[in-house]
Amino acid sequence: MWQSARVVSPFDSGPGGLSRRDLIRLAATAAVAPRLAAPRRAAAADPAAKAGPSRPPDDVLNALLEGNKRFVAGQAAGPRRRPEDFLAVAEGQRPGAVVVGCSDSRVPPELVFDQGVGDLFVVRVAGNVVVKAGFTVKGSIEYAVAELGAPLIVVLGHTGCGAIKAAIKHIGDGDALPGSIRELVAILRPTVARVKRKGGDLLANAIHANVEAGVERLATLEPILAPATRQGRLKVVGGVYDLATGAVAVIG
Repeated sequence: MWQSARVVSPFDSGPGGLSRRDLIRLAATAAVAPRLAAPRRAAAADPAAKAGPSRPPDDVLNALLEGNKRFVAGQAAGPRRRPEDFLAVAEGQRPGAVVVGCSDSRVPPELVFDQGVGDLFVVRVAGNVVVKAGFTVKGSIEYAVAELGAPLIVVLGHTGCGAIKAAIKHIGDGDALPGSIRELVAILRPTVARVKRKGGDLLANAIHANVEAGVERLATLEPILAPATRQGRLKVVGGVYDLATGAVAVIG
């Protein structure tokens, strides 16, 4: 005959069960454990927590300029471009700098500064326009500073900029440019007008003035960038990339 086995309940206080004191202790442990684990999970999922504090702006700028020197010398290291490097930043990013550059196909910031995946937060628009560029450009830059902790912004123009050339050509013309090119050129016309009577090369002067205008606008842009700049947590600089040599000259 089958013998019935005694089923031991966890509520039994005998030798095979748990006492009331044991149950209370287990319940307390179960309640506290999720709260203890939650901060660890949050820290692991937060890229900012993993990356630690932002680097000083000048250190980041020096690293970019050193990378540009390697690029010019034909000794680019091409860092952080392996499959494992992409995997390392798949869950989050902590870029060292924001680069506001021109859409020109000859000016790719990661190559120009010899940087890798996750190093730069790049915003590119024809003419590296900042002034009157709208919320999409400014909001992208603010996001990189406020949410990702980027300590440096580089407004990067370049020699022979086609958008500036168009603004110079059409500054006094009443002709209608096609599509939205007209509005883009119109944004750049005041910058060209300010340097039109300045001595020297008009195109070079306008390119420099456009970069300087972008730097000034971002450094004073409330409510995110201006306070960070005043407190020294953020630096905004300008640069001009030479298409012929590959060198970046810091200006302003």
